[in-house]
Amino acid sequence: MFPPRDSFASHISLPGLAETLWSMLIILLMSPVTVPVPTAHFLQQVKHECYFSNGTERVRLVDRYIYNQEELVHYDSDVGEFIAMTELGRPEAESWNSQKDILEDARAECRQCVLPQTHRVEPKVTVYPTKTQPLNRHNLLVCSVSGFYPGQIEVRWFQNIQEEEEAGVVSTGLIQNGDWTFQTLVMLEAVPQSGEVYTCQVEHPSLKIPVTVEWRAQSGSAQSKMLSGVGGFVLGLLFLGIGLFIYFRNPKGKKKKKKLLVAETHGP
Repeated sequence: MFPPRDSFASHISLPGLAETLWSMLIILLMSPVTVPVPTAHFLQQVKHECYFSNGTERVRLVDRYIYNQEELVHYDSDVGEFIAMTELGRPEAESWNSQKDILEDARAECRQCVLPQTHRVEPKVTVYPTKTQPLNRHNLLVCSVSGFYPGQIEVRWFQNIQEEEEAGVVSTGLIQNGDWTFQTLVMLEAVPQSGEVYTCQVEHPSLKIPVTVEWRAQSGSAQSKMLSGVGGFVLGLLFLGIGLFIYFRNPKGKKKKKKLLVAETHGP
């Protein structure tokens, strides 16, 4: 038991030091004493193992449920049910085997892994300039590649059959669409000249041969001539259709008139 405050202070010769020591003693007595308590450590693991043989023709799934480095239960697709490895895992195995939805999910697990490995979707490629402006001015040509799977893809730019340097090429990288497919934009900085041909070439595992899409630099007069030609072609088709309609309609009317004339001549 500690002595009273006055008797403790009477042994102190320095002024003010007694009050300081007494305050420190009170703080120490009021502070809670923490004693380290050993805590238990638990580790639970689930391992999903897919084994492929003969390509992806045969798939075997093994799910292992491990508790503190001891395997309690595992599922083997060759067996088709959960198997208890210890007495502690037996209730879980029996419970899971009695639920059809859990067994169906387990049987479909590796098939979901096979789909991304074998599925292929061809990319859609379009080329366009970011600005509509006269030639001989700085522009940015965009090669849009979308809707492809898997993500391995190579996009190249060519100008008049010659590959462009990487310094003038900018890419957005792979962008996920949310439905397993990807898209990317690969842009080329250029100053288009009249008559030049820019080509975007795309290589992808889904393609037997690379896809190439061209963009031709045309002056304003050339574009207007092309539009005039397209408009004239459309008008020509329209008049041709009208002419054919009139041609096939008139002979029927003439035949009806002839029949009426014949009926009148042979009448009573």
